[in-house]
Amino acid sequence: MIKARIYIPSKSAMQSGRAHNDEWVLEFDTPTSQRPEPLMGWTQSDNTLSQLKLKFTSKEMAIKYAEEKGIIFTLIEPKPRKVKPRNYTDNFRYTPPKPTQKANPQPSEKKRETKKSKGQPKADKAAS
Repeated sequence: MIKARIYIPSKSAMQSGRAHNDEWVLEFDTPTSQRPEPLMGWTQSDNTLSQLKLKFTSKEMAIKYAEEKGIIFTLIEPKPRKVKPRNYTDNFRYTPPKPTQKANPQPSEKKRETKKSKGQPKADKAAS
């Protein structure tokens, strides 16, 4: 039996909007893997269905087509989009940095000694 996936393709990195994002795609899963062709190094496959992508305007039409043709399909629903409402002024709003916790909050013994010795004059060895 032929297996396929039905999904809405994600937008490319070059797109910023959400227009033309309502097409459902039926893409066939290939049972054979693609491998490099020995002469030129291009990818080759014995199955030509791997090159075929059918586009539908609705999910129901894609499901109906797959059922009519006897195709076993997997339906991948799109994830809901999370929108954070923002104002234009939020781009320029100052947010203070969060305080960070140090791994060792207590100063080391060497730092304590140097802090104590800064205010005291050093004793000269030659004078004693």
